[in-house]
Amino acid sequence: MAKCHRNNIGSLIHDPPPTTSSGYHFRLWSTFSRSAFRRKILNAVSCGGSSRYRHELREEEKEERSYVTVTTEKKSTVKANTIAAALNGAAFEEKGKKSEKLCDLLNLAEVEADVETKMKEEALDALKRVVRELQAVAARGADDGGECRKKAAAASEVRLLAKEDPEARVTLAMLGAIPPLVSMIDDESRTADAQIASLYAMLNLGIGNDANKAAIVKAGAVHKMLKLIESPNTPDQSIAEAVVANFLGLSALDSNKPIIGSSGAIIFLVKTLQNLDETSSSQAREDALRALYNLSIYQPNVSFILETDLVTFLLNTLGDMEVSERILAILSNIVAVPEGRKAISSVCDAFPVLVDVLNWTDSPGCQEKATYILMLMAHKGYGDRQAMVEAGIESSLLELTLLGSALSQKRASRILECLRVDKGKQVLDSTGSCGALSAPIYGTRGNGLDHEESDLMMSEDRKAVKQLVQQSLQSNMKRIAKRANLPQEFVPSEHFKSLSISSTSKSLPF
Repeated sequence: MAKCHRNNIGSLIHDPPPTTSSGYHFRLWSTFSRSAFRRKILNAVSCGGSSRYRHELREEEKEERSYVTVTTEKKSTVKANTIAAALNGAAFEEKGKKSEKLCDLLNLAEVEADVETKMKEEALDALKRVVRELQAVAARGADDGGECRKKAAAASEVRLLAKEDPEARVTLAMLGAIPPLVSMIDDESRTADAQIASLYAMLNLGIGNDANKAAIVKAGAVHKMLKLIESPNTPDQSIAEAVVANFLGLSALDSNKPIIGSSGAIIFLVKTLQNLDETSSSQAREDALRALYNLSIYQPNVSFILETDLVTFLLNTLGDMEVSERILAILSNIVAVPEGRKAISSVCDAFPVLVDVLNWTDSPGCQEKATYILMLMAHKGYGDRQAMVEAGIESSLLELTLLGSALSQKRASRILECLRVDKGKQVLDSTGSCGALSAPIYGTRGNGLDHEESDLMMSEDRKAVKQLVQQSLQSNMKRIAKRANLPQEFVPSEHFKSLSISSTSKSLPF
């Protein structure tokens, strides 16, 4: 028993001395808790002791481990809670910042909406003020210089406000700006500045706004403008140009075309276009030509156009490339009615001029419109077809079927079909046949011709057609060679000659 105690106590103080080359070295036992030290003492005293002591020691060890575990868990929980609180605080702070930004954006949008609303209210107030002043000065008929200047200033302000603002045009018209402007056209004061300002204010109000165009015509502007132009006192040239510009804008609306066309405005526009007194500017002439085109779209207006010498003037001016396509567009509308076709065919050199347009390869639009005019006239009148042939239309049409646009080729082929029918009639007439085209020309005994005479007649037909085809192909090759800048001594190959000789009417692009 004493030995056991001695050994256990000794183990508390030092380890067994290790045998090394450096001798004995003692070291203290590692630090331990008070309860552990007590257990060691008890073990040493009892040398194992009874089972009761061992049970107590185990219970104490369990309690110690439980205490350590609970303490560790508490520390971990506290640490986790601290971290979670920190993260929650950061998230809350971030959420607060985002909420502040959202509030700032909403406040900014609200402020901008308020500013925009305020600006619109101010603009509306300004338009109301302008219209009130316009109505006030238009109602006064004083003839002094101050009132005239006020009228011109009020109309000029409307002109500027409506120049580039579509919403302002709508608002000004709704506030009633059109009637006072129309009344200022033939005002008793007759001041050019006020009239010009009112005319251009109406022009700007009608830009891109069909409702305003209709309202201006309904207010009587067309007749007032014509009255102003036809006044005994020669109006200022600027006034005439403003009137032409208004007719151009107002005639773009279909419902206005009948009113303007029947008012006598066409005569004024034709005079402006012809510029006989050499006072119209180039812009006024161009506006007059475009206004006449707008009016010619409405077919009943063609009769008013034919009362003037516009058709003759247009055909004589057709060589001017800058306006030729617009001229041909007007003639295309005129040729749609029988009176228009008659007027065109009665003009001297009308067909040579139109045939010459077919050779304008640098202007496909002019070629298409010229073939349209010639196609309608060839379809409706035999005398017109003869005049076309005399003008040398066949070679131009053949060339157009090869080099023209798709639309020009189609129309040229139709004209050639009409001319081919006439060629067949001429051949039958030259052989003494008077029967209808659908009647048999050979193979029957009742027509007074035997088989030999019928074959002779058919051979003459073929010769005539071959000759026409050969001449047309050769003429066409010369034109192509000229445009290709080939040498003047260019001679078609033998292969081409053989093709042209062996060709028949079936090879034509009919």
